[in-house]
Amino acid sequence: MLAMGDEVRRTQGGNNNAYCQDNQVNWFDWTLLQKHPHLHRFVKLLMARRLLRATEHEHQRISLNQLIQGATKAWHGVRLHHPDWGDHSHSLALAVELRPERLPMHLILNTYWEPLEFQLPPLHTSAASHWRRWIDTALDTPDDIVPWREAPAVSGFIYRAQPRSVVVLYAPGV
Repeated sequence: MLAMGDEVRRTQGGNNNAYCQDNQVNWFDWTLLQKHPHLHRFVKLLMARRLLRATEHEHQRISLNQLIQGATKAWHGVRLHHPDWGDHSHSLALAVELRPERLPMHLILNTYWEPLEFQLPPLHTSAASHWRRWIDTALDTPDDIVPWREAPAVSGFIYRAQPRSVVVLYAPGV
């Protein structure tokens, strides 16, 4: 959930009850658009993807818990099917299939201070032959997030995630 101005690093200085104030705490500083254009662009591309999704299933009125229970998902670490749930773990990966769209996605979280190489799950469909990189927060703008349909192909079955980064891959054409 985004509050007004999150997309340009607007802050209310910790005040979570500013609705009744008519001062700088509650005003929107339009110069933030010029100060943080990269973050604004990132959020706009996240929202653009949301507008591309199928919405028919949303009329089923299922709970988030039901949605998660019914999802096809697999937890991984740097190696497939070997998540590290330990207290000192610094990496995790999640493969899911968005069922309404039949869209395989792979999320990589590397909170370690070194790059890590993550194995990618094989694609079990003839329609998709490779993963595509939609988001990699370690890359400079404009490559940190790209328009959904312009995501570049990832070659091979290993993805090198840079330190303290988030990566989102998807397999098109399913």
